[in-house]
Amino acid sequence: MNLSDSWTAGQGPIVRVSAAEAVFKAIRTAIEDGALQLGTKLSSETALAQQYGVSRSVIREALRSCTALGLTETLTGKGTFVIANSASSDLILGKFSARSLMEARPHIEVPAAEFAATRRTAEQLEEMRGILALMAEEDDPEIWVSLDASFHAAIAKASGNGVFERVINDIRDAMAKQSETINLITGRKSTSDAEHILILDAIAHGNSADAGRAMAIHLTAVDAALSTIMGAEQS
Repeated sequence: MNLSDSWTAGQGPIVRVSAAEAVFKAIRTAIEDGALQLGTKLSSETALAQQYGVSRSVIREALRSCTALGLTETLTGKGTFVIANSASSDLILGKFSARSLMEARPHIEVPAAEFAATRRTAEQLEEMRGILALMAEEDDPEIWVSLDASFHAAIAKASGNGVFERVINDIRDAMAKQSETINLITGRKSTSDAEHILILDAIAHGNSADAGRAMAIHLTAVDAALSTIMGAEQS
């Protein structure tokens, strides 16, 4: 075996990353390494898109995740500014923090899934199936996370409990932002798709216990991804 063979044998597989993830990592590294200092105004979306050779939608996705980590702040009409040189201990998701969401969601969505298994109508079941079918084919991250929130909202509606439905609709935007950041940083899109299918299968079969369990497993995995992002130990 020659030296190049020996070196090659020790290398792991190349991991493909999305354009948004690559841009996000580049901006985050520049901020954390001090190349972009506190108070720095980032270039416009158009300029950044030209700099990285990507679309403005890719830049927007990357910047939203920087904001969610508490690294930047976007002020309407003024631009995006660096406000911290290290990630926050919690994600910023509009009106709610990621930790607040994850503390509340299991108490709402697990029983909602359990009730949905026995209360859902045929039309509601078809709606949920349709949402997952669209998610499986969707490549646009922004559209996917909107569909993700719609799926969870559809389950809450199918539970027949108006309180669950109202609460999920109230936190829907924050859930979408949370999902977007998690997918960008940890690449959980395909894993979430698989977890959603298990939840829907249990609901379709009218099995309350399995539906609640599948939802709990999904939310636990989301919580673990958040812990990884925030650098916390996973329990």
